[in-house]
Amino acid sequence: MSSPAVPVPTSEDIVHDVAVIGAGPAGLSAALNLVRAKRTVLLVDANRPRNAATLRSHGFLTRDGISPLELRKLGRTEVEGYPEATVVQSVVDRVAPAPDGAGWTVHGSWRGVELDARARTVVVATGLREEFPALPMLRAFYGTSMHSCVECDAYDKAGQPLAFVCETDDVVDRALLIATWTDDLIVYTNGVAPLDDAGRARLDAAGVRVDERPVADLEGDRAGMTGVRLADGHVEPRTGGFVRPTWHADLDWLQATVGAEAADASDSAHGGAAGDADRDTPDAPPVLRRDPDGLLVVDRVGRTSVPGLYAVGDVTPPGPEQLIVAAGHGAATAAAVHRDLVGGLTDLRDAVQ
Repeated sequence: MSSPAVPVPTSEDIVHDVAVIGAGPAGLSAALNLVRAKRTVLLVDANRPRNAATLRSHGFLTRDGISPLELRKLGRTEVEGYPEATVVQSVVDRVAPAPDGAGWTVHGSWRGVELDARARTVVVATGLREEFPALPMLRAFYGTSMHSCVECDAYDKAGQPLAFVCETDDVVDRALLIATWTDDLIVYTNGVAPLDDAGRARLDAAGVRVDERPVADLEGDRAGMTGVRLADGHVEPRTGGFVRPTWHADLDWLQATVGAEAADASDSAHGGAAGDADRDTPDAPPVLRRDPDGLLVVDRVGRTSVPGLYAVGDVTPPGPEQLIVAAGHGAATAAAVHRDLVGGLTDLRDAVQ
């Protein structure tokens, strides 16, 4: 029988202080600050970052313009340098309360090698999955000509003739934000995004054009994007732009408590406020709260509604955030986890000291 390809502790006698699931900036920052607090950390990463197609990331102090993959590599190397850290590549398929009630079990696999570990606490930092409008060539230009993060990439598109492809109801606000970088912006709703007269008036006042015809595809070549082709055959010259994805939190593997799924559905139906009645019921297990978009509801330092379970980064409201913001949130959550593991503290300011 061949040896496992990764050095993963599998004995039930080995319990990590914290299992961090996901190694983007939020997860890496949480892991780094936790090992520096002398906490034993299991950092599990599937190595499937949402921004893999992006050539450069921006706004990260001292690392402006770095490849996001290089940023992850540097962060992972820093975490691996601590003896308290165990870093493994694995696709997690189950995180659940331990049968004996002491912490959590973490299970996953990678190329036939199973991960079977236990931790006192868990930090979920798995991010989100993007779903784009159905344009065949969008992926070919995504990360170079087309982007989704305005704050990250608009500076490099300033003054250019841009397209904004958006099928969601926040089309007006997002278009007005993009328009601060260019005076030549066309919004393409693809005949889907709801746009009323008041919204059209706001865009018109800002000099933003709107085209509500169906979009067939983007056009261009290896040098980059050159235009937007509509279903009627018209091609509008555009050198790049932005697209509004819809984001999904894929958390089927997270089995927080019995009854959590029902609470999640109730939360979604009631604007995220459900579950309070269950928490007032004696002996009722805590339910994992998610907002109407499926994101994990947390306090300001990442505590979920389930003790011992934390979440940070894009998987928490309001959703996608800049890399440096995610890293900051990871540090704050690490401080909260450490304080909670110490226990009995009378001054829980939850500030990174």
